[in-house]
Amino acid sequence: MAKRIEVLIAGAGPVGCVAALILARAGISVEILEAEADLISDLRASTFHPPTLDMLAELGVTPKLIDQGLITPKFQYRDLDDGLIAEFDHALIADHTDHPFRLQCEQYKLTRVAAAMLEDDGHAAIRYECRVTGVSQSDDGVTVRLVTPVGAEEIEADYLIGCDGSRSAVRKSIGIEFEGFTYPEQFVTASVPEPINEIVPDMGHVVYISHPKEWGALIHAPDYWRFLYPIPADMSHDEAFEPEFLQRKLKRLVPFDGQYSANHLAIYGVNQRVAKSYRRGRVVLAGDSAHVNNPLGGMGMNGGIHDGINLAEKLVQILQFGAGDDLLDLYDRQRRPIAIEYVQAQSIRNKKNLEETDPEIRKQRQGELRAVADDRHKSTDMLLQTSMINGLRKSLSIQ
Repeated sequence: MAKRIEVLIAGAGPVGCVAALILARAGISVEILEAEADLISDLRASTFHPPTLDMLAELGVTPKLIDQGLITPKFQYRDLDDGLIAEFDHALIADHTDHPFRLQCEQYKLTRVAAAMLEDDGHAAIRYECRVTGVSQSDDGVTVRLVTPVGAEEIEADYLIGCDGSRSAVRKSIGIEFEGFTYPEQFVTASVPEPINEIVPDMGHVVYISHPKEWGALIHAPDYWRFLYPIPADMSHDEAFEPEFLQRKLKRLVPFDGQYSANHLAIYGVNQRVAKSYRRGRVVLAGDSAHVNNPLGGMGMNGGIHDGINLAEKLVQILQFGAGDDLLDLYDRQRRPIAIEYVQAQSIRNKKNLEETDPEIRKQRQGELRAVADDRHKSTDMLLQTSMINGLRKSLSIQ
């Protein structure tokens, strides 16, 4: 065996890097095992919600993200044919958070900030091109099997955190089921530099657009606007990004006399799944390894970061202050129900509302949204839900 450290983390994404930062700051030896040759420049997640920014601020991370991001206090619901339905302003929850806004900032910027901070800490390291192939454990430790550029290797640790994504090798190695379903359509993301808020002057910076077949979402990031919309499950990459078809899809969501300069094109399948358990012995799951959901509402990465912070703080209590392993069961009790009852439920509801086919139900839902927007107390309650503040508070109340 090469060595034994206190905590191994599989995956150098946002969740793994933030968890490592907390552990390293507490003087715990940490090693992150990343399968890729470098940090991934993934554009998929780009929304940071208020409570996430509050927690990252305690680590000194939030100001660095704000410097690279776009503050968006408001978000909109629109109808593809009828235009603006309602707008909500996070200023209403300023008494509940130090950051009453969404920050649009790509997730890779967080991993780069956290990785740079870890480099300055003698307790943490990131090893690249280390792919986890198996996990075994005993009462007093975990053994992780790896494939590296120089061959197979084994590493021992006190605990292992699986943050290695929806296809997690860690989760599969310990035999935990990933319960849920896959949506029948594919999702497309396409980014454009054109100033959407000038093309449509009342367009918000975070927008959800409803329509029975051509629903979508629009997110303004610092350097581009990102479109998200569904396509049939059997549509190929070439068909989806054939120039005429692509322009037609983008212009249907946001009419434009010119040609969009579309780039960063991607197609991906979307799942709603939650691991049957977040813990097995000394191996614990967090982030996409534990739960995945559709991107409508920007809850996946944020929920994962909440997992990582909750778990890292409990491991500090165990390793530094002698607390019992039952804290890991508490982690499971606190985070898994939130993934099901808040993140899964809200993201599923968001999609159903956008794609509603019954005209009467659509009209009723739009009327309800307008009524909520016109009522300060109802708007505040809604923002506490959509910003994930309610879910985080509920999580921390569970014992």
